[in-house]
Amino acid sequence: MLKLLKTIIKAGDVTEKYPFKPYEVSDNFRGKPEYNAEQCIACAACTMACPANALTMSTDTASGERKWLFFLGRCIFCGRCEEVCPTKAIRLSQEFELAVFNKQDLFQEAIFQLTDCRVCQRPFAPRKSIEHAIALLVQSGLSLQEAEARRPLFETCPNCKRQQNVTGSPTIFLGQHINQERKEAAK
Repeated sequence: MLKLLKTIIKAGDVTEKYPFKPYEVSDNFRGKPEYNAEQCIACAACTMACPANALTMSTDTASGERKWLFFLGRCIFCGRCEEVCPTKAIRLSQEFELAVFNKQDLFQEAIFQLTDCRVCQRPFAPRKSIEHAIALLVQSGLSLQEAEARRPLFETCPNCKRQQNVTGSPTIFLGQHINQERKEAAK
């Protein structure tokens, strides 16, 4: 019996004084997702990867807006949204105390403006997504002028690109400079 008491005294406290002392979680802990709307390009990759449908995205073409919505009550903290986000706009934090008094506190939303198509004038893609694509072209080695020359390609909706490709007018699909090269090569 004395040997058992000696072992218990030697071990000390094994429980945490949790409410009075913050509980420390491991570095790989998957807690509440933190969202940064400034970094988000509204690509909807996170909404497609979310198995619990905690993340949704809806597009309202009448108002020209895309709405991103996160409902923490459905989140299973799997981390797929963090894995697929190309701009690291969403990441899992170490926060685990998620109780709220009001259900509306479990919702988070962001609204993004859509760009109008250059041909049909209908909204189709978020502005931030187009700017991100141009920035990636510059980062890959193109000059800013060359990347900006390709802007009409990004600011034309897929339907109009398809229609112009079918009718044989490749100016928007291939860009003006490629069109000129074809004409010169044909001579």
